[in-house]
Amino acid sequence: MSNLIEQAKQAQAASYLLNLLTTEQKNKALQAMAEALRANQNELIRANQLDVTAAKAKGIAKPLLDRLELNDKRIKGMADGLRDISSLHDPVGEILDVWTRPNGLTIKKIRVPFGVIAIIYESRPNVTADAIGLCFKTNNAVVLRGGSDAINSNKEIVKVLKKALVDLKLPAEAIQLIESTEREAIGELLQLKQHIDLVIPRGGAGLIKMVEENSLIPVIETGTGNCHVYVDDEADFTKAIKIVLNSKVQRPSVCNAAETLLVHEQIAENFLPLVYEKMCRAGVELRACPKTLKILPDLKAATEDDWSTEYLDLIMAVKVVNNVDEAIAHIRQYGTKHTESIVTEDQKAAEKFCRETDASTVMVNASTRFTDGGEFGFGAEIGISTQKLHARGPMGLREITSYKYIVEGNGQVRE
Repeated sequence: MSNLIEQAKQAQAASYLLNLLTTEQKNKALQAMAEALRANQNELIRANQLDVTAAKAKGIAKPLLDRLELNDKRIKGMADGLRDISSLHDPVGEILDVWTRPNGLTIKKIRVPFGVIAIIYESRPNVTADAIGLCFKTNNAVVLRGGSDAINSNKEIVKVLKKALVDLKLPAEAIQLIESTEREAIGELLQLKQHIDLVIPRGGAGLIKMVEENSLIPVIETGTGNCHVYVDDEADFTKAIKIVLNSKVQRPSVCNAAETLLVHEQIAENFLPLVYEKMCRAGVELRACPKTLKILPDLKAATEDDWSTEYLDLIMAVKVVNNVDEAIAHIRQYGTKHTESIVTEDQKAAEKFCRETDASTVMVNASTRFTDGGEFGFGAEIGISTQKLHARGPMGLREITSYKYIVEGNGQVRE
């Protein structure tokens, strides 16, 4: 515990120094961090290979290995993400509102950093660079606790990015990595409310639940993604097949991949064989409701658990529904308020789906895979919130800031 407390104290002290940095200084540092990732690419890949080799020996599933692996393209993507963040508007110091009271007091509402943010996440090492970049741009110090599967990758990424700050004589202590892979370290971290202002868990349902139930620090939940694509009776089949395939197959191991396909009964007989052929070619296993089995009898029957499962794999549940109302009802029962998509040429159906579907993001004629900070123009994301607090959906720079009031007077006292 003592080492964790010391790291949290160092992050807290560094957060005060970060508050003194100008936008120009922060952007220069982010550019330097991006260049450092590219310059140390070989070292990053070597460290990552240690993690990949260990994961393979443990028998980790292929989609999860994909989340873990770093290569030239992904390191370039991490560096580009930092550059993108540097080019974004700096939200810190924004005047959100200003007004003058009858007594002459002027009240300003100003955007400020949280201070110290702890981020607890699992296998994806690119999250390390994204989190550091977003927190640095918003003057937040960050305490990182990544998954054990990516420990060597995370240590190398943090080493590279901290050195970039040291070279610029900036507070590298603003980046803290908890190297202990013991689960007890998370429990200890969650008690440090005196030094840490916010916790963001990013991972599976078990991790998120554990953080929520044990944290003394405020938590923004980044929820699991049991996402749906509903193909309406007025859908364009060409669009629908592309959207369903992309939502499931483009990267099945991430939270915005679709897990369930809902199809209007009026088109099911014609549409399902077409999408089944494409899914078979892509290696997707479909699990079907009774109505779907009448059309595609060779499929595996879906169980009740299939409707609520986040597979993170090439598996998809399929259900035929009577109409858009039944699709919305199914999503209300089994969805996780992450991302839901409707494919239709009927504007009224689209409006109804958008209005009545409770999710952080609702897509119309687009893949669920677009729920992403980079795709939204945020540069990167700290996670995707399924809560209804100030942060919902992809969390970029503004979502990891708070605000304070500045009240300017001229000697007023309250009577």
